[in-house]
Amino acid sequence: MLVAGLPGAGKSTLLDRLYGLRGDEKLPVPAGPALVIDSRQARNWWARFLGPVPPRARVPIVHTTHVWRITRAVLGGRSVVAHTRGTWPHILRGFAWLTRRRGTQVHMVLLDVDPGTARAGQYARGRILTPATFARHVRLWQPMIARARATGTLPPAAGVTVLDRAAADRLKAICFDEVSAAS
Repeated sequence: MLVAGLPGAGKSTLLDRLYGLRGDEKLPVPAGPALVIDSRQARNWWARFLGPVPPRARVPIVHTTHVWRITRAVLGGRSVVAHTRGTWPHILRGFAWLTRRRGTQVHMVLLDVDPGTARAGQYARGRILTPATFARHVRLWQPMIARARATGTLPPAAGVTVLDRAAADRLKAICFDEVSAAS
């Protein structure tokens, strides 16, 4: 399960609420049969080593670590609830390929908030993207969310659920069915 949305949309906030995360974790958090993987965990883990490194140089390292952690969990047969960039289709295709190899599927929860609300979320958490970077995310996000709303699909994901802020606030749990191996 990938939780995607514009930067500042509330992905980490949703994971915090659903799984009792505090925001200071450095490793994925077990939650029943799943691992909860938020990009903050990789950022927190690297902070002790990358403190003096400028934020722009830290992002690729943190993002690679985050994607690697999701990949490792999927290859290890774990169910995953992960915060991810929804605006990088090659990442989604890669996770879909990995899950198919494991006999499972990628499902997505898309947090659809307007850019102004997402921008306010960035300011509230103190992690503000440059205007050009945020504009790029918005430009890539808008056709993706429009397609998901119009068709109810977002290939290569097997399923997609679009939540606005009010629906995300009402969400109580993300549950996984047991997956049996094919004989």
